[in-house]
Amino acid sequence: MFTGIIESVGKVKSMQPVGGDIRLVIESDDLDFSDVKLGDSIASNGICLTVVDMGDNYYAVDVSRETIARTALESLKPGHIVNLEKAMLPTTRFGGHIVAGHVDGVGVVSKLQQDARSIYIEIEIPKELAHYTATKGSITLDGISLTTNLVRDNIVSLNIIPHTAKVTNIAQHWLVGDKVNVEVDIVARYLERLLTKTSNTTMNSSSPSSAITESFLAENGFMK
Repeated sequence: MFTGIIESVGKVKSMQPVGGDIRLVIESDDLDFSDVKLGDSIASNGICLTVVDMGDNYYAVDVSRETIARTALESLKPGHIVNLEKAMLPTTRFGGHIVAGHVDGVGVVSKLQQDARSIYIEIEIPKELAHYTATKGSITLDGISLTTNLVRDNIVSLNIIPHTAKVTNIAQHWLVGDKVNVEVDIVARYLERLLTKTSNTTMNSSSPSSAITESFLAENGFMK
């Protein structure tokens, strides 16, 4: 589990095909490797990946074909800057939101421009993910926990403050047309599952119905 608060950036050192998968090596002089061991998880551009080899300033991970197909990883090349976050500890300050590191889909930067000291960005996300987003809600892009300004259909708009741009790969790499990893708010996914279960239970008169309904959620501020 992660928080979406980027600890440092790294650089893709190599990407080598291995038996149909990819062995990805990322190096970083800024990430603290003192508490990293084999088998640990590191979110790399928002993808939860398992460390299978490491050194003083690098780690290697194996990326399956499933992960390759569902993320923007194939667009990476040696030298690309990636956002890094180690798995959270029980004592970690929770500065972002709950991030699983399980990428839901790939978005595309459709607009990027300076807006005073911040950067205004619009991301076109897959249409099937749009209903998991909300204005002033949370979304994870390339592993970064961000708050949406506005959601219009499947376009998410955001403002990136100078600090976030500086300590992530946004200022260095994001351009119009670039692909980014998208993870929606996990709470929205569980709410959908709960409502679907409630609906199915109601149709089955032999099962007890849940007191949690769409009306209940709306009345208590969970839906708009």
